[in-house]
Amino acid sequence: MDEHRNSDRHARWDPSSGGAAPQRGRLERHVVRLAAEIGPRNSYHHEALRAAAAFVEAYLAEVGQVPVLQPYEARGQSFANIAAEIAGVAGRRDEVVVVGAHYDSHKDSPGADDNGSAVAALLELARHFAHRPASRTLRFVAFTNEEAPFTRRRDMGSRVYARECRRRGDNIVAMICLESLGFYAEEPGSQWLSLGGLLLPRRGDFLALVANGRSRQLLARVVATLRGQHESLPYRALVLPTNVPGAWSSDHWSFWREGYPAVMVTDTAPLRNRYYHTREDTPDKVDFTRLDQAVNDLKAVVADLVGASEAEPAR
Repeated sequence: MDEHRNSDRHARWDPSSGGAAPQRGRLERHVVRLAAEIGPRNSYHHEALRAAAAFVEAYLAEVGQVPVLQPYEARGQSFANIAAEIAGVAGRRDEVVVVGAHYDSHKDSPGADDNGSAVAALLELARHFAHRPASRTLRFVAFTNEEAPFTRRRDMGSRVYARECRRRGDNIVAMICLESLGFYAEEPGSQWLSLGGLLLPRRGDFLALVANGRSRQLLARVVATLRGQHESLPYRALVLPTNVPGAWSSDHWSFWREGYPAVMVTDTAPLRNRYYHTREDTPDKVDFTRLDQAVNDLKAVVADLVGASEAEPAR
């Protein structure tokens, strides 16, 4: 469970280094659309949730994906998960890699970090891989209803999705859950539950990779890929019991429940972000430079898992 850092210069991040790449600008626009223009989106703000779903669906189609909705009813309302699949082109097509993030937010929170930042990352990963052939089948899924009152309940969007995958007999070999990727803090002591640096670093300048026992091999592969990157954010890998608070707090848990290997990538939101689940979780709190780097790191992870070429595809 050692923290992964590729070089000492990543011990502190310099947000002034480099210009704003086009991807960074798109990430910011996605978060602004979700958190500032649409705002709180959940069963308590159902029309806003529908607007967020329409935004995700439209962007997936715009970048060349074919979004498919998984609609369902819960508590007298209609909801939908949104999936886009790129079929594998070789003999491993039946092996599926899922990359997912929930697009709802907590009650009256605009949800810029939780979970607009991760949805923005999901959309940019979907854009990146839209025209890249791979050996394994790749699915991008935007889940509904991760937040209250559905958290870890039967009608949580990822529970609905993972149950259906198991019923169909889908061979999901890896699930990468994107959960709150945009909040970072440099000050010593800014990371809570660090236990003096034994469990987590004392600075909140890293992303955590969280797996359960069954997902150890997947976690090891993700860590190995990140270590092979010329540049990356700092990461801390953790293996935790399936049903421990914190470890079960997002959509990867639904896949753990169905016996699939899954890893959550997260900034540990409630352990460093004082705006978590509040009305102050707004786009100005998101570090888009780091979020941009996180997406670049995840491109390498996903490419390795599905066997995709990182060479620029012919268009």
